[in-house]
Order: sequence, then structure tokens, then C-alpha cells
Amino acid sequence: MNKVEALVFDLYGTLCDVHSVAAACDTRFPGRGREISVMWRQKQLEYTWMRSLMGCYENFEKATYDALAFACRQLGLELAGPLQQELCDAYLHLAAFPEVPSALKELQARDLKLAVLSNGSARSIDAVVTHAGIAPYFDELISVDEVGIFKPHHRVYELAERRLGVARSAILFVSSNSWDATGAAYYGYSTCWVNRARGCFDELGRSPDLEVPHLGRIAPALHAAVHPA
Repeated sequence: MNKVEALVFDLYGTLCDVHSVAAACDTRFPGRGREISVMWRQKQLEYTWMRSLMGCYENFEKATYDALAFACRQLGLELAGPLQQELCDAYLHLAAFPEVPSALKELQARDLKLAVLSNGSARSIDAVVTHAGIAPYFDELISVDEVGIFKPHHRVYELAERRLGVARSAILFVSSNSWDATGAAYYGYSTCWVNRARGCFDELGRSPDLEVPHLGRIAPALHAAVHPA
């Protein structure tokens, strides 16, 4: 790996737990929270990919709203308008994974630039990192709204290089979503896959430069990659 000057993080599922919304869902639909959350997240991602391919961009809040409507209809659950918005608002208050604050603090102490590059809107990114208590660690919060298309389109990854003023060869892109890490790799970033679920990386022609089980392992893995024994 080249010397890393900046780390760019995915937000949803990497820094913050998207399934923390299951608690809010379970309050309204007892015993169904996790089931709703899983289907909601999958359909949310599918809608971002389909809208990008169709060239009919709507922001992340719209994708989230529509995906919840589908999930509840598919599961046979009645979703009134006010309740739909209430549950969607839970996506603005996601919990950070436990190790995230200390991991970011350690990386920041190494004089690395840190940024978020997310499918979320500027409003949603700001709300999530503020609620999670991790906003002070980032130099840039970057939304796909600037280019009107979702990851993994190459125009999204270009945003981080331009906003940070760092060459892509010196950027490490960090994501728990292997399709996202793959998109970043095709753009030219070194990549780190956060394999929380101990799963398999997507077969899309690229492999991550680093693989870690959680963000707390990034700093030592990065040190070992740059300074091999």
C-alpha cells in the first residue's frame, strides 16, 4: 500500500448500526422489529441502485421512506403516514458501533484527514454523526447529493478526492459493504473492508487491501501494511 494521508468512511453499517432502528420498529410492531429492519435496509439499498441505473435520483430520505412502505406492505403490517415518518426519523438517530469513537480518535491523533462519504443527504449525515457523538472527528462530511447519483457510481468516489485535496493513491476507503469497497477500488482507492458479519467479499473483480473485524483494528492493520516487519 502507498502511504495513507486520508481515510474516507462509509456511514451506514460502517460507522453506525443501521439495525439500531429495530428497537423503534419493535416498539410499534412487537416482535417484528428485526424482521422489518432487515427487509427495510435491503430494499433501501435496492432503491438507490435502481434509481441510479434509471437516472431518476431522489435523495436518501425518499429511498428510506419508500423502502419502509414496501417492507411493511410485504410483511402485512399497517403503516399509517405519521408512523411511517416517525420510524424514518429513527434513521437520523442511529447508534455508532461501540468501538467507533475510540478508533476515530486514534486515527485522528495520527494526523490523518478523516471524512464521511455517504449515500445520505447532507442533512441526514449531519444528524447521524451528531447524534452518535462522532462529528468532531471529521474534516469533511460528503453527500452524494452533490452529484445526484448513489454509490457505487464513480462520480461519488471522486467527491472525496476533490473535497479533501488528497490524491486517490493516498486515500484509504473504509466500508462494511463489500460492493461499496469494490466501487471505491475500481475508482482507484486502497480499500479496507470491515467484515463485522464474518461474511464473504463480493465476486466483482476486486479484493480489499485490508480486512478487519471492526474499526478498532484499522490503525494496527494500517501500520502493519505500511511498515511491514
